[in-house]
Amino acid sequence: MNILLLNPNTTQALTDRMARVASAAASAGTRIEPVTATRGVPYISTRAEAQIAGAIALEILAERRAAVDGVIMAAFGDPGLGAAREMLEIPVVGMAEAAMLTACMLGRRFAIVTFARALEPWFQECVEANGLAHRCAGVQCATGAFSSIDAVQAEMEERLVETALACLDALRPDVIILAGAPLSGLAPVIRDRVPVPLVDGVVAAVKQIEGLVAQKPRKAQAGSFRKPAGKMSQGLAPALAQWLRDDRPA
Repeated sequence: MNILLLNPNTTQALTDRMARVASAAASAGTRIEPVTATRGVPYISTRAEAQIAGAIALEILAERRAAVDGVIMAAFGDPGLGAAREMLEIPVVGMAEAAMLTACMLGRRFAIVTFARALEPWFQECVEANGLAHRCAGVQCATGAFSSIDAVQAEMEERLVETALACLDALRPDVIILAGAPLSGLAPVIRDRVPVPLVDGVVAAVKQIEGLVAQKPRKAQAGSFRKPAGKMSQGLAPALAQWLRDDRPA
């Protein structure tokens, strides 16, 4: 089973971190193939950046789709997830959706803890887009600066624990999701300091994509994720333009 772990951020260190976590969580026989966007922003924190990242992710998928059995969209707000599912014949999961669905199996209500206030509205909209607002107690952000995006976990570990504990007092969730690529792998480090289950989005995504690939689902021929008809385009990357034009039923 070959799984593409697609980081639509441009920070290679984040991809390396998520790939280590994903490989450790994967079953024997599952190969994680990490790839990092070469264009875009170091880390996505706004709606506009997410839209840009989603388009770049589709370009990458157009080039690599034939060699993999499933895809993980490895950015917590799941940029481009719906479009990828519409385009691809193989299963696709997103970190945020996987984390939230996993959290729903561990408790009645979950909360999201993250590392930057700029992420809060985007993550809240992601919850709503997945129809899980009634299961989400809220989004809480740790305060304070960090020197670089890859240093978030090391520099903010104590503040993230404090935020999780404050979240428990204020919102009373049953489960906490540690949200964002920089927090991948943090859950087992702090699990004994937070008295509710902690969910890692990368681990959740790996286990869900393995299950979906094993089911060998057919591509939808009806409904909202069926393939649309082929269409000509202008100015797109060659592989993406061909994908739009040639690989669709009339």
